[in-house]
Amino acid sequence: MSDLSSAAPVNDADILRQAMDWRRMGRGVAVATVVETFGSAPRPPGAHLVVEENGLFCGSVSAGCVEGEVISAALDCIADGAPRLLEFGVADETAWRVGLSCGGRIAVYVERLDDARLALCAEAHAEIAARRACALLTPLDGGAARLFREGALDAAPAAHTGLVTAEGRRDFLNIYRPAPRLLLVGAVHVAQALAPMAGLAGFDVVVIDPREVYAAAARFPGVRLDPRWPDEALPENGLDAYTAVAVLTHDPKIDDPALRLALESACFYVGALGSRATHRRRLERLTAAGAPASALGRLKAPIGLDIAAVSPAEIAAAILAELILARGQKPLRGGAPS
Repeated sequence: MSDLSSAAPVNDADILRQAMDWRRMGRGVAVATVVETFGSAPRPPGAHLVVEENGLFCGSVSAGCVEGEVISAALDCIADGAPRLLEFGVADETAWRVGLSCGGRIAVYVERLDDARLALCAEAHAEIAARRACALLTPLDGGAARLFREGALDAAPAAHTGLVTAEGRRDFLNIYRPAPRLLLVGAVHVAQALAPMAGLAGFDVVVIDPREVYAAAARFPGVRLDPRWPDEALPENGLDAYTAVAVLTHDPKIDDPALRLALESACFYVGALGSRATHRRRLERLTAAGAPASALGRLKAPIGLDIAAVSPAEIAAAILAELILARGQKPLRGGAPS
C-alpha cells in the first residue's frame, strides 16, 4: 500500500478529487469519512481517507492511528459494495494495537464510490471550485446521498458538519467550503516567510506588489505573484468570505487602497503591518478617505497575535496563527472571542 498524501498538503475537497480521478480511470474506489468523534480524537468529523483497489490511499481519518484497519475495510467495501460503519475507541483492542490510545473514540463510515456518488461528488467539487460552499447529506443506512448548494444551505438539516438524526434515521452532513485564500499585499521579508507557511497550512497564497524588484520569482519560489497595483489586483483575485488580506508594505500608496477595498468586502480577515503609531496615522488617512468606523473596526493592526515576535519569521508565525484563529471563529483558550 502507498500513501499519496505525503506528496503535498491536501484538504478534504482535494482528497475527494483524488478519489474521483481514480474512479474515472476505471478503478474501484472507496471513501472513508469520520462521522463521529468523542474525546481526544485526532481528526474531526468530515475528514476523508480514500482508497483505490490496489491499496493506494490518500488522506487520513486518524492521523495514522487506525488507517490500516480502515484501508482493509475499504478494500472489502470495493469488493462487495456494502457500506460499513466502523468504531474505534480507547478500550478497543484494535485501537490499542494501532495507536488510538489518546482517550478518544471515532466512528468512520466507509462506502464505495459508485457512478451515482461520483456524479454527486463532481457536482460538489464544481461548487467548491466556483468558491461556493455546499453540503452532502449521506444516509448511514446506505441510502442515496443528497447535495445542498450554497443558496439552499438553509434547507440543510444542520449548520455544521456532523451526525443528523431524524425519524429514527442517522445521516451525516458534510459541509464543504472553498479553500481559504490569502492575498499578501507587499512582497517584503515577512511575506517571504509567511507565503510558504500559509501554503503548508492550506491557504491559496497570492503575493501582490507592483514593485518588480520586490515581486521577483527568485524571492518567492513556487508562489503566485501578481505585479499589479492592489486596486486592480484585489478585485480580480477575489474578495469573498473565504479570503484573508494581509497588508505589509508600510507604503500608504500601496497599503491604503488595498485596505479600503478589503474592508468594504466580505473577507474574513484584514490585517496590516506596522506599529501602533503607524496604525493611528493609517486610521486617520482611511477615515479622511471616507472609510466608516464599522469597517475600520474589522482591521487587525498591529497584525498578528501578540507573541513578542521580532524576526520576519516570528512575525509571519504570529500572523498565520491569527489567520487560523479568525478562520476558526473561536476564542483563544481561556479568552473571550475577539
